[in-house]
Amino acid sequence: MAKVSSSIKNELYKVEITSPSGNVLIADEPVDVGGKNAGFSPNELLASALAACTSATLRMYADRKGWDLQEVQIDIDLEFIPEESKTIIRRTLKFSGDLDADQKTRLLAIANACPVHKILSNPIEIKTGF
Repeated sequence: MAKVSSSIKNELYKVEITSPSGNVLIADEPVDVGGKNAGFSPNELLASALAACTSATLRMYADRKGWDLQEVQIDIDLEFIPEESKTIIRRTLKFSGDLDADQKTRLLAIANACPVHKILSNPIEIKTGF
């Protein structure tokens, strides 16, 4: 289970997010909607979670297999279409290293098995209370 805490005070839209292990990051809104762009926007954080999880999952798998994966670059494009109440996430992977076509194909399948991918592609229930 992942757990984070957030706090917003008087500075418009600047949110401090803290993990139980003491890591801290700042989220903010872009200037054009009243923020100061002092950190990732909430949508960027969501896209970042998928990129980070995919990257780490691919690194672990390639290391375990002993493959020459030098670098993984991931681009995430998250789009919400309000008229359809639909979210589209486009994830593009680029691999560097001495990998054959079969290894690249296997890495694509492994990307789809990362934990955040599984979370985002299954039903999500949000329970809110105080």
